[in-house]
Amino acid sequence: MPSPSRPTGRRRPVLRSLAAVAVGALALTACTNSSSSSGTTPAENSSAANTGTVAGGTGSSGATGGSATGEKIRIGFSAPAADHGWMGSITKSAVAEAEALGDVDLIVAEGTNDVNLQISQVETFINDKVDAIVLLPFDGAAMTDVAIKAMNAGIPVINVDREFASPFAARATILGDNYGMGVSAGTYICEQLSGKPDAVVAEIAGIDSLPLTQDRSKGFSDALADCGLSVTNRVAAEFTVESGEAAASNLLQAAPKIDALWNHDDDQGVGVMAAINNAGRSEFVMVGGAGSANVMRDIQADDTVLKATVIYPSTQAADGIRLARLVVQDEALGDLVEVAVPREIVLYAPVVTKENVDQFLPTAFES
Repeated sequence: MPSPSRPTGRRRPVLRSLAAVAVGALALTACTNSSSSSGTTPAENSSAANTGTVAGGTGSSGATGGSATGEKIRIGFSAPAADHGWMGSITKSAVAEAEALGDVDLIVAEGTNDVNLQISQVETFINDKVDAIVLLPFDGAAMTDVAIKAMNAGIPVINVDREFASPFAARATILGDNYGMGVSAGTYICEQLSGKPDAVVAEIAGIDSLPLTQDRSKGFSDALADCGLSVTNRVAAEFTVESGEAAASNLLQAAPKIDALWNHDDDQGVGVMAAINNAGRSEFVMVGGAGSANVMRDIQADDTVLKATVIYPSTQAADGIRLARLVVQDEALGDLVEVAVPREIVLYAPVVTKENVDQFLPTAFES
């Protein structure tokens, strides 16, 4: 088994000159650009016909520390099904980033919540001898073995959002900060409730069995404790509009007075807001989570209880595309002294308010 840092750069030319392996019934989807076939070999074009078309762009590179080489970098991308706004934005932002780079061809597998199908997608990328793989696994543990297989084949894997079970499964991992989301939300609420030691703080979590939900709640509790507050009323939803409305309705009935409310997820927040409006409640300050565009527009308008949201970037996969490109080119992040791409990057979870919403709205997702 290789060390975690072994497959750091472009594979040797002899690997790229091999004819692509024929692919079975796996269906891949992609968007096509007129530059897709330029810079690829006949074998690569034949392979692309079997696996799906290749997305590429003609713009200049915006990747910090990288440089356009004139040689196309072929990146395979796989993520879960776009069954909610945040996940849909993951794939859209990855495709948009590939199109903005002048030397990246992106092969996009059909979004799926079927682990076996996603494993097959990665095996297809391996057989197709792509230069790198960017993978947001539906289940990180279940996808670990096939990611290790890719790494052993000399294909660097960039792990996005949901971690693998082994450090040997990825060259680099890029993550949102779930604990940091809770800290940011709690810190903002502490500031809003300063001088109110008896304030009632409520929380609408996501799926309680998930580590990410547990991390968010832990960060929130820790931040509140720092200013002498705690969660008084808490319910859990399931990251859907329907569950958000049901959970919020139950919470509002149980808590006749609320001073501040944190909802973990802006997708389920659509239902939360419906319940709040139906109940005619407006006495509290509400903070959202993840950073959807509709929530940011509400913050701009300043005519609802929504006063802030906490970012969980839906641009993680776009950053994964940039990192994959840098790794293949043996480049580093331009603002670091270190000469290689870091092994792990945890993205910041800033609070978005009316004062800074214009900065974050352009990259927000639609719930």
